Amino acid sequence: MIQAVTKTNFSFPRQKGTYIGKVRDVYNIDGKYLVMVVTDRISAFDVVLPRGIPYKGQVLNQIASSFLDATADIVPNWKISSPDPMVTIGHLATPFKVEMVIRGYLTGHAWREYKSGKRILSGVSMPEGMVENQKFPSPIITPTTKADEGHDLDISREEIIGTGLVAAADYEALEKYTFQLFERGTRIAASRGLILVDTKYEFGKKDGNIYLIDEINTPDSSRYFYLEGYDSRLARGEQQKQLSKEFVRQWLIENNFQGKEGQVVPEMTDEFVIQVSERYIELFENITGSNFERAGITNVQQRIEKNILRALDELK
Repeated sequence: MIQAVTKTNFSFPRQKGTYIGKVRDVYNIDGKYLVMVVTDRISAFDVVLPRGIPYKGQVLNQIASSFLDATADIVPNWKISSPDPMVTIGHLATPFKVEMVIRGYLTGHAWREYKSGKRILSGVSMPEGMVENQKFPSPIITPTTKADEGHDLDISREEIIGTGLVAAADYEALEKYTFQLFERGTRIAASRGLILVDTKYEFGKKDGNIYLIDEINTPDSSRYFYLEGYDSRLARGEQQKQLSKEFVRQWLIENNFQGKEGQVVPEMTDEFVIQVSERYIELFENITGSNFERAGITNVQQRIEKNILRALDELK
């Protein structure tokens, strides 16, 4: 069984601090740059699961890196370089305390809310008479808070602006960028035989300018359906064939875990871990149109550190 990278503990020159997220280990360099190591940790329902997924970090980092390059004409982004398969180095920006969730289809959290009888999500109305996985008449933005700990919460545009969480002018720009990024991602996905179902984008501000930050259009932040057979499966009321982390969430739900107090994460067998890894690799190859080249599995931490140090030296 290939060992997953679930933790790093580097000490770089000019390092000012470290942030350990659910999946990413982020190193602050000189208050100017971020070194983001995308580990193989996996989270669901805002809980980090006990076992890492081999190659997951590489998949996420390389997909995000390619999409940052493919959308740089829409909005500036934080990326400077990707010196290692699991690492991106970029500009440090002050994050907005909201996540811009955009949905093209009624599925996942939106469907669970809809099925319970709700017709308003984050202040946005959803039409009556829809079925699971049906396409919305047009994409909807359903923001959430960005919690440092615990669960993100649905929040409306009016609440965001009214409470001063984001200034009105900035929020309007975030909405515009979100629609444009989703449209670009949708077109790229369609060219690969996929549907970009929903995703989230995060933004920050640096020197008065808005930057796209963090990951973009990865299976951790997005949901994809296969385009072929979508209509027939929808008509028959069948589940869609999808590439996302949703199947991990469904597995957890089936095993009585949704991150609620008192619930215990079910055992993650070697077989299940390998299955999840292969699903991540499958998405990489589908969405990028490229073969996935597995990075070396020996001395991974040393490789990562060496590549980061070389890249930081070039930033001096």
